[in-house]
Amino acid sequence: MAISNMKLGEKLLFGGFALIGIMAFVSWLVLEVVRSRLDKPMYPVLQYDFSTEGLRGSELFRTAGCTVCHRAMRNGTNMGLVLDGIGSKRTLEYLNKFLTDPEASYPGTTMDHGPSKGAAFVAKLPQADLQAIAQFLSELRANPGSNASRLPPVGGESKFIDGMVRMWAPDSWKSEYKDVREEVKLKAKENQHDAGTK
Repeated sequence: MAISNMKLGEKLLFGGFALIGIMAFVSWLVLEVVRSRLDKPMYPVLQYDFSTEGLRGSELFRTAGCTVCHRAMRNGTNMGLVLDGIGSKRTLEYLNKFLTDPEASYPGTTMDHGPSKGAAFVAKLPQADLQAIAQFLSELRANPGSNASRLPPVGGESKFIDGMVRMWAPDSWKSEYKDVREEVKLKAKENQHDAGTK
């Protein structure tokens, strides 16, 4: 269909789509140029600061076959739980207990961990290796406030989000759910109190 045979409305419609496509391409190009000139990631979310044991655990995590199902440090597959940021959600003790006896520590039956399941080999690894892997996972921390972290950004309340929650959240939420920021404030007060008594 030739452009000259189009009606004015059709020309405006196709012209609008073409303009949106050109703007999207130019925006992507500008973003890529800016990103390529940065000396650090544009949106850092995960922090990797491993201890010696954590580094050994990261190597074991890869060589033991954990990456067949799980992804960590943007390495592996998404068949199982993505473990980036798990150290911000679970304690070292929990991770160690889960790796040693997953069915006893998980609230329900696990999909692949546990006796006679696909990843049953994990619990059969030597205890020192399991501790190293747990150490590695506990050190996969996320920045507070990122989608991989349980904790909100430091120091911050979001007036917008808090206002939206107050406006739209059902009243039953207040009794069912806790604001994790209150836990952080409580822990900070306890730490200050403990430091003052020593």
